[in-house]
Amino acid sequence: MALTHWAFLYTADGSAADGEVNVVDTGMCRTVFVGVAKPEQGIEVARRLVAEGVQLIEVCGGFGPVWAGRVIEAIDGAVPVGVVGYGPEAVDQVHAIFA
Repeated sequence: MALTHWAFLYTADGSAADGEVNVVDTGMCRTVFVGVAKPEQGIEVARRLVAEGVQLIEVCGGFGPVWAGRVIEAIDGAVPVGVVGYGPEAVDQVHAIFA
């Protein structure tokens, strides 16, 4: 089965409570980008995305391992969830951005 519909959740101050949605549709693959102000808002967004038929979800590093795990639990493992990670060389820079 080919990947035809997936989503990326990210944190962005000022995003709408139900998610700031942008879609890129190539005709062969639909990618849904959803910004949330706080990682906990990603729970309901992830449930909605699964109901809309996404095949997988990626979450940004801003979610951290705890909220990424809660997203996985919230959708009961219905689709794979990947987490963006950064290597040790980027830790200080990423911390400065999210602090």
